[in-house]
Amino acid sequence: MAQVILRLPVVKGRTGLSRSTIYLRISEGTFPHPVKLGARAVGWLEHEIEEWLACQVEQSRLAR
Repeated sequence: MAQVILRLPVVKGRTGLSRSTIYLRISEGTFPHPVKLGARAVGWLEHEIEEWLACQVEQSRLAR
């Protein structure tokens, strides 16, 4: 099964978060860590971002 790598602009679009918020949440341990693709390039595994989004939806539904 192929793993899809998402670059930052796509992650920002899917999550609605800014670059600084994404990296803040990574440092807090509340957002998936990126995969290093090269010396100056990172990406995120699509399935990890989708799982994170599903968890956010679930938590917001429980908070009602």
